[in-house]
Amino acid sequence: MDVGAVGRSPLPEYRDIPGFCKSATIEEIRKHGYVLTPGCYVGVEIKEEDKEPFDEKMRRLVAQWCEQQAESAKLDAAIKSNL
Repeated sequence: MDVGAVGRSPLPEYRDIPGFCKSATIEEIRKHGYVLTPGCYVGVEIKEEDKEPFDEKMRRLVAQWCEQQAESAKLDAAIKSNL
């Protein structure tokens, strides 16, 4: 594998990703009493706010769930008949 110029890595540069990974300093680790539980450091992923009103979203999700339950029943019946 050719890494190009001396000292350059073919890998992307590291960056902290909230909720996934963080490069903690020894000072941060010391402040947490040397606890190495990832949750102390990585934090939580920042999610985009959901703009869909709750009532509409709930109706949509319940309808989708009902459709999936009906499809599940059909598939269960097909499996049962094949056995």
